[in-house]
Amino acid sequence: MAKRRQILVIGHNTNGCTPQHEDAAYKVGAAIAASNSVLITGGLGGVMEAASRGASEAGGLSVGILPQDDASFANPYCDVVIPTGMGLTRDFLNALSADGIIIVGGGSGTLSEVCAAYMHKKPMVAIRGMGGSVAPYVDGYVDHRKNVRIEGADTPREAVSAILQMIESGSD
Repeated sequence: MAKRRQILVIGHNTNGCTPQHEDAAYKVGAAIAASNSVLITGGLGGVMEAASRGASEAGGLSVGILPQDDASFANPYCDVVIPTGMGLTRDFLNALSADGIIIVGGGSGTLSEVCAAYMHKKPMVAIRGMGGSVAPYVDGYVDHRKNVRIEGADTPREAVSAILQMIESGSD
């Protein structure tokens, strides 16, 4: 059996997550499930919970990698819960566990995951118009090294299609 693609969805936790973020994340999660890929999130609320709910309701597999050492912190839509006890360091684990990343808004934690993924040249797609800390880098690079371009997408479906294509082609 071939390894399934693993797609990390990142963005605002409960604080800062708007209905627009939740709707986009839900649709991304459902499209990831429909592609037979595994959804990875930080396992908490906001964008993470909405994406997990979308994947769950579409019959997909959702993995939550928690910063806490207690599985009870996971949102109810995580099928697999990994309580790391690593705190914010788990952002690196999230990024390195993924074949590709989809960004739906987000704050400094999201930016931390983006930087970890950027340093390891992971393909990334951000949904345009979601604001947040990553907005200045959409359709561009985090820094002068140009490790990997953060591609922009206008819709959740476009974001999933783009990340799947990037993963399959091996492009950064």
